[in-house]
Amino acid sequence: MTRPWPADLPAMHVLSLMSGTSVDGTDGVLARFEQVDGALDWEVLHRTTLDFDPDLRRRLLRAIEPGGADAVELTQLHAEVGEAYADLCADVAARHRVDLIGLSGQTIYHIPRLEPERGWRAISTLQVGEPSRVLERLRVPVVSDFRQSDLAAGGQGAPMVPFGDLKLFGAPGVARAVQNLGGIGNVTWLPADGDPERVLAFDTGPANCLIDEAVAAATGAAFDDGGRLGAAGRVDDALLARLLDHPYLRLPPPKTTGREVFTLREMLPEGPGGWRPEDLVATLTAYTARTVADAYRTWVAPHGLDEVLLAGGGALNPTLVSMLRQALPHVPVRTFEDLGWRSKDRETLSFGVMAYAAWHGLPNTLPSATGARRAVVAGRVLRP
Repeated sequence: MTRPWPADLPAMHVLSLMSGTSVDGTDGVLARFEQVDGALDWEVLHRTTLDFDPDLRRRLLRAIEPGGADAVELTQLHAEVGEAYADLCADVAARHRVDLIGLSGQTIYHIPRLEPERGWRAISTLQVGEPSRVLERLRVPVVSDFRQSDLAAGGQGAPMVPFGDLKLFGAPGVARAVQNLGGIGNVTWLPADGDPERVLAFDTGPANCLIDEAVAAATGAAFDDGGRLGAAGRVDDALLARLLDHPYLRLPPPKTTGREVFTLREMLPEGPGGWRPEDLVATLTAYTARTVADAYRTWVAPHGLDEVLLAGGGALNPTLVSMLRQALPHVPVRTFEDLGWRSKDRETLSFGVMAYAAWHGLPNTLPSATGARRAVVAGRVLRP
């Protein structure tokens, strides 16, 4: 049973930073949170973005690959990402009141289950971005390292954002799926009655990570801007069917995955050279749409589904959004922008809510999402 929040909690200006599986930089959102009469009142006050230095991004992407970084490199990346966080936070704090900071950390490797054949012998996770660098620069409390407490309680340490989704985006009387399309896709199903014990959440599979890899290999660009390359190609049905046979897609929730599983090297061991770039990108875009739609039909729709809200960078790819709407013809598929929100805010805001809860010593995870034995107060709090 998840312990409920008090009816009222004081207002705080919380700056949350999110570094996702796209490994392209950090999104920051400063928001005012206040618990009033049992409901979370919130307002976005400021948004900011920091693109990782190209060399830092290259090294982070290399570190994600098994054997791609040694202890020396990981130690340096931990400090360098922490300094990047501190730069971003200091810039915001110079212009706005900041009471609390929440850091997601940049995930390097995530092992949510035992798979000895992969060398996965202990359920574990690693995020870099030393929070002490932020604390020292700003002298403001910092909450970080949210995943470890859930892992210790028998969970998979992901997905973590469903707690925030419920607080921020739950709508009475509406069974809503919030679908993030970052590097990896994840869904939070919010029941119409708002019961936290009925929330369902899991990673649906790849979202942008394979598309981004293929685009970078073909053009050098970081992503398929406007979905143009995918729109210009034709879906290879045989390749799509082969990709859809991935064993992760058959696992029941709770489940989580990451770039360590869905890479072009893993998915196309023969290499991408056998396809025209636009056809490969079109097929990978269709793959993301199908994995989401298939997951919904199997695991989500049986609980009832009134609408889907798309968030993350993939929500700004019209080719992907169009394919998703075609794959889910019986339910409205909207973007956060359609409702006056920002797609990129979703995960960042959720970590802000988790930091707000952790500061007050309140549980901020959902065992129904992570598979943990109980809800925990996730996040380590550093005080000035």
